[in-house]
Amino acid sequence: MYTGHFGAMDIYAPQPVGYAARLGLFSGTMLVVGGIIGSGIFLSPSVVAQRVGTAPLTLAAWGIGAVVAIIGGFVYAELGARRPQAGGTYVYLREAFGTLPAFLYGWALFLIMATGAIAAVAMTGASYLATLLGMAPEHARAIAITLIVILTLLNVLGVNIGATTGNVLTVLKLSAIAILVVAALIMAPAHALPVATAVTPLVPPPGGTATVVAMGAALVPVLFSFGGWQQTNAVAEELRDPARTLPRALILGVLIVAATYLLVNLAYLRALGVDGLAASSAPAADTMFVYLGPAGRTLITCGIVASTIGFLGMVILMSARVYQAMAADGLFFQSMAALHPTTRTPVVALVAQGAVALALLLTGTYGQLLDYVVFADWIFFGATAATLFVLRKRDAQRHGGESSLTKAPGHPFTTLLFIAAAMYVVVGSIISNPGNAARGAALLVLGVPVYLYWNARRAALRTVSQPTTRPPATS
Repeated sequence: MYTGHFGAMDIYAPQPVGYAARLGLFSGTMLVVGGIIGSGIFLSPSVVAQRVGTAPLTLAAWGIGAVVAIIGGFVYAELGARRPQAGGTYVYLREAFGTLPAFLYGWALFLIMATGAIAAVAMTGASYLATLLGMAPEHARAIAITLIVILTLLNVLGVNIGATTGNVLTVLKLSAIAILVVAALIMAPAHALPVATAVTPLVPPPGGTATVVAMGAALVPVLFSFGGWQQTNAVAEELRDPARTLPRALILGVLIVAATYLLVNLAYLRALGVDGLAASSAPAADTMFVYLGPAGRTLITCGIVASTIGFLGMVILMSARVYQAMAADGLFFQSMAALHPTTRTPVVALVAQGAVALALLLTGTYGQLLDYVVFADWIFFGATAATLFVLRKRDAQRHGGESSLTKAPGHPFTTLLFIAAAMYVVVGSIISNPGNAARGAALLVLGVPVYLYWNARRAALRTVSQPTTRPPATS
């Protein structure tokens, strides 16, 4: 069993089972890309166009989002180089600010941020898959359940199997997106697309202040669509040479996503125009229809299915490592700290995560809960970036100066800019729906007494586990 920091106090414990470093740069990069590109790029562009009203401002919003994501990628790259440990964000928060904020992150992840996302994305992918297969919509839930069970099982069987599955699906969705971009940029429209009726004509923001406000509103869905790169840090111990591989994978992956998002939006605008993009409920499908007809719509639907299922698999793989790290610290069910001796995967953590996701799926509460705590993701983004200040100072004091690790360019200014962007998303979410934000905050507050219980239990077990006398030495 991998015992982490808490279990390491028992100096007489048997040799623990650790993670196996089996993933290289390509798998790491695909984890980043697959963890970011889900369904957002197929839905959010319409909302962005509605809020800014012009093509240049639409592209500008995605450009700003790309800059923020790249800065965040550099910040997490340095954090990963400094602390290449399983658990990622949980580890950085624990090391910098203590176990309470670290636990609340894991609590939110387990309660809804990861499990709710698994349920929601599974339903999205299942709905598209049912349509693709000509099945009735009521079959989507059964398909979603099957997807969660199968992907959880694949990740139980080994990180290589889970990552390879994700790699294949990520390559498939990038291929579909590439066809969309190439078709829009080099082909002439071949099919007329009826624009949705009863759409209010877009009006550009009338002045400087109005433009700033509109751009701010547009950045909320943009930055949500760029979220997800941080999850790769949770599997740091399963990367070969993580201090080098993780930063490279993060930076390369975020750059690939940034370029992809900008090209996709350029394709949407060329095919549909800003008015058509704002009116479309399925801009990717509409764009492919314009150039390739019904076959194009079917092709991109396949790409969306691959995208959602690939994202689902990545979330299942990476989030379970956070619960395992919490359990290894004595702050969660101890059984979740165990790694299977053969597969070297956190089996109990994976199964528990799948069970909660299925419960949310079957009760139909995941959508509502996601609305409650969707702002929490960016709270932890900002808090995690802030850990860089603490860890830099601490490491400099510990080692007598800065080491030659990967550095976030422009720190502290770029790091502060990223924190400001994260806080903007949080404030924007609160303003747009204060009721949901309040309920989400309440869910986080509920984690405090749970933390106090586990912390007290950890202290009690620590006291009991301390030997009163040293066992006799053996030769």
